[in-house]
Amino acid sequence: MESDKIKKGTHRAPARAMLKATGLSDEDIARPMVAVVNTWSEVTPCNIHLRELARPLKKGICEAGGTPIEFNTIMVTDGIAMGSDGMSASLMSRETIADSIELAVRGHCLDAVVVLVGCDKTLPAAAMALARLDRPGIIVYGGSIMPGRHNELAITIQDVFEAVGARSAGKIDDEELTQIENAACPGAGACGGQFTANTMAQVLTLLGLSPMGVNDIPAVHPDKAPAFERCGRIVMDMVARGESAKDLITVESLRNAATVVTATAGSTNAILHLLAIAREAGREFHIDEFDTIARNTPVITDLKPGGRYMAPDLFAAGGTALVAAELAKAGKLVDAPTCTGKSLFAEVESVQATSGQKVVRPVADPFKPRGGFGVLYGKLAPEGCVIKLAGHGRLQHSGPARVFDGEEAAFEAVQAGQIQAGDVVVIRFEGPRGGPGMREMLAVTAAIVGQGLSDSVALITDGRFSGATYGFMIGHVSPEAADGGPLAFLRDGDTVIIDVDAQTLDTDADLDARREGWKAPPPAATQGVYARYIAQVSSASKGAVTGFPFDR
Repeated sequence: MESDKIKKGTHRAPARAMLKATGLSDEDIARPMVAVVNTWSEVTPCNIHLRELARPLKKGICEAGGTPIEFNTIMVTDGIAMGSDGMSASLMSRETIADSIELAVRGHCLDAVVVLVGCDKTLPAAAMALARLDRPGIIVYGGSIMPGRHNELAITIQDVFEAVGARSAGKIDDEELTQIENAACPGAGACGGQFTANTMAQVLTLLGLSPMGVNDIPAVHPDKAPAFERCGRIVMDMVARGESAKDLITVESLRNAATVVTATAGSTNAILHLLAIAREAGREFHIDEFDTIARNTPVITDLKPGGRYMAPDLFAAGGTALVAAELAKAGKLVDAPTCTGKSLFAEVESVQATSGQKVVRPVADPFKPRGGFGVLYGKLAPEGCVIKLAGHGRLQHSGPARVFDGEEAAFEAVQAGQIQAGDVVVIRFEGPRGGPGMREMLAVTAAIVGQGLSDSVALITDGRFSGATYGFMIGHVSPEAADGGPLAFLRDGDTVIIDVDAQTLDTDADLDARREGWKAPPPAATQGVYARYIAQVSSASKGAVTGFPFDR
């Protein structure tokens, strides 16, 4: 066992003495030692319940012959940080979480890993860490929040952001905004639509890193604790088989995961995260894969932000297993191993749709004929960018650029009614280095929706979008403006041309003529973790990963 390095032999007596001080017996120490890495935090409903869920998980590990060793790590909640300077820390936290998991497990020579995850960046960070560690491991998701209720309608945090835009447009008053604010988040669990957390929960399942069905169970559902106890036994089965979590991350499983993302019109953040996970696992997987998959995979779920239903509705309908079964029947997935020891197809072969469910359709009768995102290139994005197609049917747009240096200036313009139908809102210097940290533009995109402009306005940024964003939105534009990317030279009034079918993002402006004398803006930070991130981070087209050596 890996843990023999710290616990076997007379020379390890000091280490054993310290372990015994924590309450472990000789028998406990002799067993496989399993890191239980918890992202529990009091700051957000997404993770607030994970401390309690660790108890049945550890019970399952103990009953299966292991010794759980619990650690905690950080998280940054996007929903709270959104629209503020704090949002710069969100994507950076992915790297820090992955680093801290790796350090804790390697530093104590532990034999296996279970990571408890909730808010957005904790999920990909856990997968990145398991790929690095190359030992038995699984990831278990705390689950979705239940819907709130307002005027007899189910609502989630997306509705609060959109209500801010509606309030500024005079469509609702302060009292109704407060009612929506008070009702949207009724308790523990991650944001309820097919936003980043729920999208990545499905990604982890399709990668085989999470047991089928466990991530679907809502946070407060009575089945959640027993499912976590079962997960404790599953990781010990992996230990017995000598199976590494890294081996589950293959090009085929990455394609399966990307297919489910596009079939559910999931968060475009999944593209960034899958690229990062692939890199950590040493797999060749490029941004163009996503466009190919999206063009050949329809949207077969009716989930928010573009649809009607939320994650608990999908759970009730049949869950991720039902989505995967429909895709498998249509030849859109390939069979692959999973952490349970059963193959993906074996896990979904007996799934039955709940009678009368309206959340999932067969591939032959989709909600939309084309997947939920696309990858574009052109004069404005030589290294590529990602377009979100959820919630609308447009594939082309042409209009005058309205250029803003940073999210705050764009938000103020939207709130002041300065954006008109047909405009292309451009938000630059929000990329991995320029932001820094690729802030999500949910405050702006939700304000556009709230003002009734989502069907007539396009938005382009070198930053990111929340999974709750919908509309004609383009993010991850690479190279970013801070690196001298084309967005740095775009001006108000330049015509921007978007063509999804042609896979292009172009302009009629002569950008090269404007390059002479241009100087990059000074870095947003010169010390601390922000400065280190700016110095090390790669392009969004490569996953915005950090580390040495790296290819920027």
